[in-house]
Amino acid sequence: MNELQILGLQLDLRWEDPESNRKHIESMLAAHQKPADIIALPEMFTTGFSMEAQRNAEEMMGPSMFWMRKLAQQEEALIIGSLIILEGGKFYNRFIAMDSYGIVAQYDKRHTFRMAGEHEVFESGQERVIFEYKGWRICPQVCYDLRFPVFSRTRSDEQGPDYDLLVYVANWPKPRISHWDALLQARAIENQTHVIGINRVGIDGVNMEYSGGSAIIDHMGKVLTSQYDTEGVLEAIIDKAPQDRFRGKFPVWKDADEFQVSGF
Repeated sequence: MNELQILGLQLDLRWEDPESNRKHIESMLAAHQKPADIIALPEMFTTGFSMEAQRNAEEMMGPSMFWMRKLAQQEEALIIGSLIILEGGKFYNRFIAMDSYGIVAQYDKRHTFRMAGEHEVFESGQERVIFEYKGWRICPQVCYDLRFPVFSRTRSDEQGPDYDLLVYVANWPKPRISHWDALLQARAIENQTHVIGINRVGIDGVNMEYSGGSAIIDHMGKVLTSQYDTEGVLEAIIDKAPQDRFRGKFPVWKDADEFQVSGF
């Protein structure tokens, strides 16, 4: 399948109120009434970017996981986003990809945001994840991961780059939104890949302001759609065929430096 219909929900998240956030997402999708292959939600979409993991964490069989599967069945789409998970006595900022049959993939945020103390609360992910959905190889990332290009760099062999779509879910604050904008486009250009970046808006429970800037970007770094300052649903169709052709005609990946990421 070359084309994917993407919906991205830029939300004003209700602070530490999972039920309210889940209902709000449902109402936004009901009002939009457009089919999708992938529905993308922000980082910590049930709570906002809270460091109070003890009172906000859910287990992998918790209510939000069941809700994601029900929503995937209802929308006939892959639902993606991150939430606070408790597993094995440790807390994770975990990206979940859920379809109507269950969990397709999970990824624990690799780069925890030390400036907010996230590294003191949450375990850092120890695995780079790529999963396949409808013929697309997808690499999930979470917020602060965006600042580390080596971790998101495509690995290549004689077949070419190892993924087709890079996804960032985030709570990226307004004071540094210009960094978000520039780095999303940079990741698309340097990896010759489509990029989805879904952020939030509003003011959270620790008085941090967010201006959105959610975007869907093609393999050339062209912004297909974006939105700032207000809630809304981003919509775009992404097509893998032009990306594959460009990678073949302009194969910068063949000249990429070899590298190894440590710490796994």
